[in-house]
Amino acid sequence: MGRYILKRLGQTAIVLIILSFIIFMLISMLPGDPVYAMLGGEISEETYQRWYYALNLDKPVVVRYFLWLWDAIRLDFGTSASYHKSVTEVLGDHVPVTLYFSLLSFFISIPLGIITGILSAVYRGKKIDTIVTMGANITCCLPQFWLSVLFLYIFSMKLGWFPSFGFTSPLVDFTKSIRQTILPLTCLTLGGIASITRQTRSSMLEVIRQDYVRTARSKGLAERKVIYVHALKNALIPVITLMGLRLGMLIGGSMFVESVFNIPGVGTLFVTSIQAQDIPLIQACVLLIALVSSVVNVITDIVYAVVDPRIRLS
Repeated sequence: MGRYILKRLGQTAIVLIILSFIIFMLISMLPGDPVYAMLGGEISEETYQRWYYALNLDKPVVVRYFLWLWDAIRLDFGTSASYHKSVTEVLGDHVPVTLYFSLLSFFISIPLGIITGILSAVYRGKKIDTIVTMGANITCCLPQFWLSVLFLYIFSMKLGWFPSFGFTSPLVDFTKSIRQTILPLTCLTLGGIASITRQTRSSMLEVIRQDYVRTARSKGLAERKVIYVHALKNALIPVITLMGLRLGMLIGGSMFVESVFNIPGVGTLFVTSIQAQDIPLIQACVLLIALVSSVVNVITDIVYAVVDPRIRLS
């Protein structure tokens, strides 16, 4: 198991280096002068020269990449032109907010999605299966940004039940935090519940037809034990894949939901940095999202190996 984890970590490091090179080169090929793009055309010569040398624009692009990579390894991404402080500090202010919403959404959607998927598979063709399947299919078709705008219009602007924007830490004001969290968290969670429900139902329907499940039933085992002990574990592999993808997308920054509700997370920060053409911040945000996605993929592969020893042994 240890050898398997080390192998996956080594592959992830190589992928991240390749991704960081592509990210840096693509941003370097953007048209126009990077300094004027960030700060505007009406800046003093002194300011221009300071930023020109800070971005190492006087050096060849390959040399710039290795200098940037060395600084990035030390968590030094330079200074943000739009926030006027280090990029690491800016990320430190925004990452916890995205983590808060992402992990809450993840840990709510996983059990609900698996339970509804199991119910739909076990009672296939019955009323509960029809309701669950129809609800999951409809929800999967609804874009997050559309749901966010709809919820904002109905529950904030029309009914006035919840605040329309902002985020407050639960450690500062618990009641206000809950009221600000409900709408964006619902928008983030509904899609996850729907997709996990569909995948769990599909996997369970395939597994419960297998011979070993029929054998377990013929031995007189309780139906609950057959479903949750024998069938569910083998049906989880595709669901784990979906869970990993879902977590990577959430932590990477749900920019639509964060932008609609004006939540100061990574998604909003990424959009702001692109609008301001803040190159150090753009580079850091993209690298952070790539890092999170890669780490989540490694964790997903490790969970594969735990659930199915055949993967580990192969």
